[in-house]
Amino acid sequence: MIAIIDYGMGNLRSVSKAFEHLGAQVLVTRDPNKIASASKIVLPGVGAFKDCMKNLEDLDLVDPIVKSIESGKPFLGICLGMQLLFTESEEFGRHKGLNLIPGKVVRFPETAPGQKKSEPIKLTVPQIGWNQIEKQKPVSYLKGIPEGSYVYFVHSYYVVPKDPKTIATTTEYGVEFASSVQKDNMFATQFHPEKSQAVGLKILKAFASAKS
Repeated sequence: MIAIIDYGMGNLRSVSKAFEHLGAQVLVTRDPNKIASASKIVLPGVGAFKDCMKNLEDLDLVDPIVKSIESGKPFLGICLGMQLLFTESEEFGRHKGLNLIPGKVVRFPETAPGQKKSEPIKLTVPQIGWNQIEKQKPVSYLKGIPEGSYVYFVHSYYVVPKDPKTIATTTEYGVEFASSVQKDNMFATQFHPEKSQAVGLKILKAFASAKS
């Protein structure tokens, strides 16, 4: 059973539908006992970092999430669910995250260097749409995913891991940023695999098939 954590701010239906399409058994829940008994955990998310952390705390979900990860269960974070794993975010102030992966969450710059460095180009923030990923290390969930594959993004902030060895893929959007990370049993994507068509479904299928 894959537990998709419902804390009031996730794109739950599209994530659960993608897993169901693959034949996976899923449960959308905010029940700590059901999260504890699940074999795998998914933390999706859209919205503001501060509000999401507050919802996790108010619903007493921080402890079951952390304990599930510490127990070694396969964990997948999606979009804001990836950012919440980090130490802190600079979104609308400075706010503490789960601190399971050391690092911070920062905003895209307003401008990016153009072909002529003296003529910077204005960067559209948030990044919305398709962009490419480049692998930085072997990760089982990315096996068979071609270099330069296109995936779907919607975000204004990105993670900066303290340890670059946690970076699984990078993407260019004004800056080169970590578009997915992997540490121990945690894998998380800034992009939305549930909206990334065949490539995203392949990643979700690999996660659903992973041994607990």
